[in-house]
Amino acid sequence: MADDWSAARYETNARFVSDLGQGVLDWLDPRAGERILDLGCGDGALTEKLMSAGAEVLGVDGSADMVAAARARGIEARVADGHALDLAPEFDAVFSNAALHWMTDPDAVIAGVSRALKPGGRFVGEYGGHGNVAAIRTALSAVIEVEAGVADAPASIWYFPTPAEYQARLEAAGFAVQRIALIPRPTPIPSDMAGWLETLAAPVLAGLPEAQRGIVRDKAQTLLRPALCDAAGNWTADYVRLRFEARL
Repeated sequence: MADDWSAARYETNARFVSDLGQGVLDWLDPRAGERILDLGCGDGALTEKLMSAGAEVLGVDGSADMVAAARARGIEARVADGHALDLAPEFDAVFSNAALHWMTDPDAVIAGVSRALKPGGRFVGEYGGHGNVAAIRTALSAVIEVEAGVADAPASIWYFPTPAEYQARLEAAGFAVQRIALIPRPTPIPSDMAGWLETLAAPVLAGLPEAQRGIVRDKAQTLLRPALCDAAGNWTADYVRLRFEARL
């Protein structure tokens, strides 16, 4: 999945993802001198904000291209699988924005986060929650089933839980959940839906034969136009985010 990501394409079609990260940064409230792990750091746009607060930050991401872009910003970053974090308990906080929904074994992720935190450390994040991109997922699933005979292909790459489900997982791993909320956030996108699909559903499309990818993208866009595109041609993604703060 990591190789399906393009930092340049993300900058063009999905910069809004990090631009909308201020709310979860406020929940994290990074402080000077803290050691923070940015899990799923992407190209480092939000990681820079952690550093500007005076924190010492390590960014990790599954995409080598994204890590290269983060390093180009002067960030300490490395390629790592969020399901298999093997870091010493040296972090005051683990932060994650718009990444955890790509990690489909949440218990493995939570266990790795727990190992990386100091006693009393906090885990603060935001990602796709229950109902996130429901229309987009439905259209994409329907087209892929017709074109490729695969049922609900997005289910293999996206994890969108309810607050109750994710809170239970955190508590089972020893975290105390301070706050957790599901936040509807219809989000204007700078491209058409084809650009969104090529960027933020890239791993779904990459699982198809190359000859089918453009067909699936275009047919999904056609299905979605009545629901997510206005009369002026402006597209909105049907986002719902799950934001949380938990402590060991």
